[in-house]
Amino acid sequence: MNYAVAINQIDQFLAQVRTIKPLSAEQEFALAVKFRESGDVEAAHELVVSHLPFVVKIAFQYRHYMLPVQDLIQEGSIGLMKAVKRFDPYKGYRLVSFAIWWVKAYIKNFILKSWNLVKLGTTQAQRKLFFRIGDIGEHQDSETRSERIEKLAEELNVRSDDVIEVEARVKARDWSLNEPLGDDKDFTAIEMLEDESDNQEVQMIAMESDKKLHEAAGNALKKLDDRERFIVEKRFMDDSPWTLQKLGEHFGTSRERMRQVEKRALGKLKKELSVNLTEAPAY
Repeated sequence: MNYAVAINQIDQFLAQVRTIKPLSAEQEFALAVKFRESGDVEAAHELVVSHLPFVVKIAFQYRHYMLPVQDLIQEGSIGLMKAVKRFDPYKGYRLVSFAIWWVKAYIKNFILKSWNLVKLGTTQAQRKLFFRIGDIGEHQDSETRSERIEKLAEELNVRSDDVIEVEARVKARDWSLNEPLGDDKDFTAIEMLEDESDNQEVQMIAMESDKKLHEAAGNALKKLDDRERFIVEKRFMDDSPWTLQKLGEHFGTSRERMRQVEKRALGKLKKELSVNLTEAPAY
C-alpha cells in the first residue's frame, strides 16, 4: 500500500496510519536481517511503513513551528528511510531507538531551511539554540527574562548575546514585499523601495568604458612578443594560473628568468594601456 502524503489528503493518510500495527521484536529483526543481508526492498518497505506512526508522532511535536504537518511527516519519513538503510539488527537494539535521531534530524533541518530566507542555524550552537529558544518564554519582568537567558546560555555553553540574537531572528519571520499595506490593497511594500541602481545614461557610459578598456587591453597584448604574451596569459588570465617555476620548465629556463620576462612584459602593457586610454575619447 502506498502511504504518500498529499496536502489535500492528510486526514485520510493519518487515518490509514492509525491502522498500522507495530512489528514484534522478532518480526522486525527478521525483516532487518533480510534487508541487510540480501537488500530485499520489500523488507525495507515493510520496516518503513510499520514505523510511520512513530514518524507522525514525532512530526506533531514540531507542529508549533507553523509549518505544514504533511511536510514535517515527509521529511521525517526520509530520515526513517535513511535509518533503515543504516540499521544494524545484530547490535541488539530496536529500530525505533536508532531511527529517532534520523527522523528528528531531518525534521529539524527542514524547519531551519523553511524558517527564514536568511539562513539560520549555520553552526551547531545556533541549531541547538533555535530549538531551545522557547525555554526563555514571554516575561513582563526583564529581570526574570535575563535570568532565563543566562541559564540557557550556560546550559548550551554559548554567550548570552548569542541567545538574544537567535531569539530575535526566530521571531523575525520573513515578510513578503508583495504584502498589501494598510487599507489600500493595491499598494504594496515593494513600491516603497528606492531604486538605487544607476540610470540608463550612467549604465551606458560604464558599458562604453568597459568596451574601451577591453579594446585597449587587447591592443596592448598585441605589442608583446609571443613568449611575453604567453607568460602574461598563463600568469594572469588563465583559470589555473601558472607559477614562475612551471613557466621556467615549459621554456627550459630558470624561474628567475621568467620573473624578468614577466616584469618586462608588464612594463610594456602598462605603457601601452596608458597611451591607449589617454587617447580614448572622454564621456
